[in-house]
Amino acid sequence: MSKRALLEVIALDAEDAVAARNGGADRLELVTDMAADGLTPPRETFAKIRAAVDIPLRVMLRLADGFAAGEPRGADALVEVARGLRAEGADEFVLGFLDADGTPDLVTVERLIAELDGCRWTFHRAIDRAADRDALRKQLADLPGLDTYLTAGSAAGVDDGLPTLLAEAAAGARGEPGYGARLMVGGGLRLEHLGALLAAGVDAFHIGGAARPGGWAGSVSADAVRGWRAVIDA
Repeated sequence: MSKRALLEVIALDAEDAVAARNGGADRLELVTDMAADGLTPPRETFAKIRAAVDIPLRVMLRLADGFAAGEPRGADALVEVARGLRAEGADEFVLGFLDADGTPDLVTVERLIAELDGCRWTFHRAIDRAADRDALRKQLADLPGLDTYLTAGSAAGVDDGLPTLLAEAAAGARGEPGYGARLMVGGGLRLEHLGALLAAGVDAFHIGGAARPGGWAGSVSADAVRGWRAVIDA
């Protein structure tokens, strides 16, 4: 029996978290402020969600819209936030920062992962804004704890990025350097994309708005998540 594919759902609060879990989510990404594409939630929110569900939680480390940390004070603030979340019990994270030229901001990323002290983490869709995706992967390949890339294959979303995603899945299957971390697809992902992605060996999917029939003003729907789970597992 093959291991089932991972379904990660964005949760803003404990109500979202319970609905996502009930629908079959394997893991949650915790954020606040989706108007800014997801920022770090308050410690109190993490604590409430942690108390409500027992599935893995990945917490966003991002304090402002965009993919720049805002050196050096921005990086200092991120380190403080990460320290507070670790103290609250958070043990999985989501992060990703670029310099102005579209290369990875290794100074900030390395400061943060030093603070995370071995925790597992996802490099998020900053990769979709990188000047050179392949070079970014090779630069990050040996960083401790990095186990996932969240990507749509393109800044414009999965419709545009599908060829890139299929090529990266193939590179991972071949064991190419820089492609060892799990490819998790999200960002404009729709049910009709799943067939090609699953056939290519992609085994991790990330949804936000797709889990909320009423839009971001509404909550996660367990039924919507269940629908995704059924298609992924089929």
